[in-house]
Amino acid sequence: MRRRVPYPPEKALLLTGALFSKEDTYIKALGCLEECFGEAVMESPAIQWDFSEHYKEELGGPIYRRFIFFRKLMEQDQLAAGKLKTCEIENTLSRDGKRTINIDPGYLTVAKLVLASTKDYSHRIYLTDGIFAEVTLSFSKDKQHYVPFAYTYKDYCDERYLRLFSIARSLLLFLSRG
Repeated sequence: MRRRVPYPPEKALLLTGALFSKEDTYIKALGCLEECFGEAVMESPAIQWDFSEHYKEELGGPIYRRFIFFRKLMEQDQLAAGKLKTCEIENTLSRDGKRTINIDPGYLTVAKLVLASTKDYSHRIYLTDGIFAEVTLSFSKDKQHYVPFAYTYKDYCDERYLRLFSIARSLLLFLSRG
């Protein structure tokens, strides 16, 4: 009988999704993120985020969303550590006990987009240190782009973001070649 040996997973493209209302806060956060994760290789434009009122009291308004993708590919098992670092950055930039930015890290592989969260739910898997992970998007070979699940956050279902993630997938393939 052949002995089964697990293969290490492919490295992934680290990304963060940031929600903010003030551009200067975003710029400060970007500097902190690059200190932690290395050079940002791609950023999305700031897109007004009106999918929920949930963050308005804390972040102010109007709220914008930007995605940042980092040059250095990450080991997938480092997602929880990345989420803990983004929580530190959020805390550092907080004012009067309120966050000024919400930063959610995740990673992209050729097959999926995974996000980290501090909140548990039925579709999330516990990693470590109070951090959970969810597969948010899956790459469809038939459609040639990422597709959402029933539980996927509504903004991640937006066609603009789905196109962005497809571009990021091409970036991942390029960076993976070394």
